[in-house]
Amino acid sequence: MLGNLTQEDVESILKTEVLGRIGCHANGRTYVVPVTYVYDGERVICHSGRGDLIRMMRANPDVCFEVEQIENLANWRSVVAEGQFEELEGSDATSAAELLVDRLMPLMASATATPQSMTPHGMTTDSVIYSILLGKKSGRYESP
Repeated sequence: MLGNLTQEDVESILKTEVLGRIGCHANGRTYVVPVTYVYDGERVICHSGRGDLIRMMRANPDVCFEVEQIENLANWRSVVAEGQFEELEGSDATSAAELLVDRLMPLMASATATPQSMTPHGMTTDSVIYSILLGKKSGRYESP
């Protein structure tokens, strides 16, 4: 059976998952990238290196964010949200990095599994800390 998720289910998925995908488009190019994130109830907070994703979101801050929970091909839930990229700096970036570290560090399997830009004390200067303010959110599911 296919169906639409309730807004409560959408919020629950955004809060419990830590891996999503950002879709962006700039200069005639579309790009989709997996990212780790933390959701604060209004926005997802992420960090990325200074590469194509950051350049494209700076050029066009209108993005799409997707996250899913998959048990198997006949039992899954997916959320898609429209969003607005905002690069964070100063104390805003520091606070956001602390939220990311607090959420993600307990999930690391070993010291070697830690992303190079993440330390127990925060992010290095190689990371760009940013948020995506989520607007319209919707979700679908399939269950047996």
